[in-house]
Amino acid sequence: MSRLKQIRELQNLTQEELSEKSGISVRTIQRIESGINPKGHTLKTLSKALEIKEKELLNDPINPEPNITVEEPAQTPGKNDSTDYSKIKLINFSSILFVVLPPLNILAPLILSQVLKQRNPITKQIITLQIFWTVLALIIFMLGIFLKLGRSFTIVLIILIVLSNIFLILRNAAEIDRNHKLRYKLNFNII
Repeated sequence: MSRLKQIRELQNLTQEELSEKSGISVRTIQRIESGINPKGHTLKTLSKALEIKEKELLNDPINPEPNITVEEPAQTPGKNDSTDYSKIKLINFSSILFVVLPPLNILAPLILSQVLKQRNPITKQIITLQIFWTVLALIIFMLGIFLKLGRSFTIVLIILIVLSNIFLILRNAAEIDRNHKLRYKLNFNII
């Protein structure tokens, strides 16, 4: 596996997203991932877009499995593409306002991430987690209805479903504050 592909996958980027972020064509990214070393402008542009050192993108035939370290981007106020953890926390909290209206608990962070220009792996995971939770909550709720365990059971079930989402949101917010990452996340992205 090429270094570019490893780094791209570590950052949860598709080839198209990397192309959009760097301005390098998808075809060129595919060629590099097939084993061709990037050079000159392409090497500089990709390393800048991925926020890594140029030498980390070069395939080394002696060491086929490199030790890749992805540097955290420095926060620069006023820059559109920088990671602002206070904005990410706000995006996460936006779901809590709509936990009782499941489609809005997905739309609120999605719209807010676009407005605040915070399209990064953390915000994608926040939205993915809300989509997954909404689908799972619907399935559990429908099972509770089909089992016909009574009105009081259904009310308790709704309360537990809502509280579980509130817990996920609050726990992830605390982890964003402490370690700049999510406590609960999935191994895949829906968006």
